[in-house]
Amino acid sequence: MINAIHHVAVSTASLDRLAAFYSEGFGFVEEGRVDWEAGEEAINNIMGLPESAARTVMLRLGDMRLELFQFEQPVPPVVDNLRPVHHHGITRFCFDVTDIDKVCERLQALGASFHCVPQDFGDSKTTYGRDPDGNVFELTEFLD
Repeated sequence: MINAIHHVAVSTASLDRLAAFYSEGFGFVEEGRVDWEAGEEAINNIMGLPESAARTVMLRLGDMRLELFQFEQPVPPVVDNLRPVHHHGITRFCFDVTDIDKVCERLQALGASFHCVPQDFGDSKTTYGRDPDGNVFELTEFLD
């Protein structure tokens, strides 16, 4: 039986910068860190990588967890920080917020960019933003 999503994982070139962004911007708290050196066979098997080494941090906000990875080995390719949301794969994750305009202001001050100002759909206001690595997140404020 599947109970729920436990966490979403994001690979980054700067673990500390992205952890600070989600902690300061969204209120995530650190649950723990795990680092591994090359040669950890079980982790390599899970990752599907022949030789990996990385640092990780698990962040928690309520029941949601965000796991950030910074791989030292193998060296990840450079990605387009403005990749469009219609590309295959995970395109975004959504946060239910209160006072979306203030949340946007706070996140912009921490390095986020937004595709547009929050759009009013009558029963909700929504916008897409990008974290400092270009990962897309959605903010939605559900209105009464």
